[in-house]
Amino acid sequence: MQMRPHGFKNRRAGFTLIEMLVVLAIMAMLAGAARPMLEMSVKRAKEHELRMSLRTLRGAIDAYKKAAEAGHVKVAADESGYPPNLQVLVSGVVDAKTADGKKQYFLRRLPRDPFANATLEPAETWGLRAADSPPDEPRAGKDVFDVYSRSEGRALDGTRYRDW
Repeated sequence: MQMRPHGFKNRRAGFTLIEMLVVLAIMAMLAGAARPMLEMSVKRAKEHELRMSLRTLRGAIDAYKKAAEAGHVKVAADESGYPPNLQVLVSGVVDAKTADGKKQYFLRRLPRDPFANATLEPAETWGLRAADSPPDEPRAGKDVFDVYSRSEGRALDGTRYRDW
């Protein structure tokens, strides 16, 4: 039989209600401090995806234009040499310099704007600028000279996504 010092009662090991409440309060404060960091990290990831998508699309548009200038894509005299729409970059065009009718492709798939509505088709998420439209007032036309985000949001650096 083990002797206990005088004044100690038989007590079970465990946490008291106060201790549990203190731990929960500390965890709530930590979670509250981490939330803005998580939101900023998600926004930064979407901005990176937007930059990459714009680079991909603009690179494909430029490749189409170079192919048109090199004679691989048939272009009428009154056309600019830019693609008529974004889907042409994926579906491809017949190479005018080959006799067997091989197609030339510029994109595997059309990227989507990460800030756009997820229910829209990828081609519908982008704003289009025709070759004959001014840079400060982009508008669609008979070709696609450039693309931009339709989002009205602002980036972490304060610039508008539309201006990227």
